[in-house]
Amino acid sequence: MDALSESLLEPRAYPHRVEQVRLVETHISRVFLAGDFAYKLKKPVYLGFLDFRSLEARRHFCFEELRLNRRFAPGLYLDVVAIVRGPEGPRVAGEGEVIDFAVRMRRFPDDDLLAERAAAGTVPAAMWRRLGTDLARLHRTLPRAPAGDEQQDGVPPHFRDALAENFRQCRAYLREREDVLLLNTVEERTWADWRRLEREFWRRHEAGAVRECHGDLHLGNLLVEGDRVIAFDCVEFNPRFRWIDVASEMAFLVMDCEARGVSEGGFLALNAWLEESGDYGAMTVFDTCRAYRAMVRAKVALLAGRPPLESGSAAQLAFRRYLSLADCFGHARPRFLAITCGVSGSGKSTVALRVAAALQAVRIRADVERKRLFGLAPDADTRAPGMPDIYTREAGARTFARLEELATTVLESGHPVVLDATFIRRGLRERFRVLAERLGVPFRILHCDAPPAELHRRVALRLAEGQDASEADDAVLASQLAACEPPSGGELAWTLPVGAADDEAVARLAAALRAAASG
Repeated sequence: MDALSESLLEPRAYPHRVEQVRLVETHISRVFLAGDFAYKLKKPVYLGFLDFRSLEARRHFCFEELRLNRRFAPGLYLDVVAIVRGPEGPRVAGEGEVIDFAVRMRRFPDDDLLAERAAAGTVPAAMWRRLGTDLARLHRTLPRAPAGDEQQDGVPPHFRDALAENFRQCRAYLREREDVLLLNTVEERTWADWRRLEREFWRRHEAGAVRECHGDLHLGNLLVEGDRVIAFDCVEFNPRFRWIDVASEMAFLVMDCEARGVSEGGFLALNAWLEESGDYGAMTVFDTCRAYRAMVRAKVALLAGRPPLESGSAAQLAFRRYLSLADCFGHARPRFLAITCGVSGSGKSTVALRVAAALQAVRIRADVERKRLFGLAPDADTRAPGMPDIYTREAGARTFARLEELATTVLESGHPVVLDATFIRRGLRERFRVLAERLGVPFRILHCDAPPAELHRRVALRLAEGQDASEADDAVLASQLAACEPPSGGELAWTLPVGAADDEAVARLAAALRAAASG
């Protein structure tokens, strides 16, 4: 530990009451937890992708950190303070020669980190979904990389360079044959994926998918505040790491959830993000971005030490875990197309959501896409005066055409799909069975049902709460019940009956779909 750090561990170094100081270190920063505040200093290091060696650079990036993070967590980031050389040693925000700078933040309990809550199993599904929705809304407000400017940070060649840098920097640490061989395998597959997807990355860049994002969206950089989750500690030191495709941002979150054993939470957030943003095309590049993000964390694990990597060390174990994840994301996964079937209130949306999260599938919801076709947000109330009539026969036809288009996009990108719609007409179900056959994936019908009294109770409750995309009322339910054509005959071979959305039923459905997809 250097002399400055030792001095800042003394309570007297701070301009406010401090009983004890605790130091938390990363490979690029030191955070001093002192009383009600946290002071983050940048280490005077050069790592290729960042250079904090000069005092002016550290000052500049402290102010950049403050500016950028206030977009995500304005109440957390307070100001930048100088560290000065006083008569009795270094002082925070004192008088004297400036020797360093720190970002001052409001301190929060360690167990309020989403990483800690997830490890304890105390993150409800609604919180994961709200995180995804909030991120989609935030992404819409972030600066967009201008199309056609190849010098702009975030263009595909810069992503290609970041891919190469990960492998180059990791390779310098490795000496065991097992690690080198797996790294070679992941690198070869990465470049094959890049050649296949480069044009798609360019298309997304031109369409505005590259934004000035957070850039380091793992669970250790997410804070639970009440019933919401806010992001902090975004990338300030290198603009190319934050000017990224929004698909890469979400890929980091989902990858980290998988690394921590909470993949269902990641896919709950992802599906909420997809519903809010409508960016289902992101799934085309999603696994390549997930593998890249796993390699970023593998590299970070190595940078904490010095080459060569010590056999059996914590750094090696972390590196191997993330490298194995990157390898996993490069393999094709079993796919399926499942559709729900049931009237309003039968539980189909709940079942679809939970099954999709359990199987890392994408849920596409008719109620949401119908509104999007009319330029409406998922939570828009179409019963309000002046709203368009989105429930005509023509609107229904457009909605199911859109579901078919989106399902094709996601399935062809290598991901299973759950379509959440009533599908009470036999002809519509047959249309999507034919789609599954054409795409070469198994097809299943999740047939949801409940007693009439329960259907009416659920519909009334949902309308009263007013927090769901569905706007079906008793009249709509009565119409659906009269028109419903339950699965029969040959359809029964593909039908999975659903009487409830409890844990046991979801596990049974997931097992059946997994078996069908595996062949």
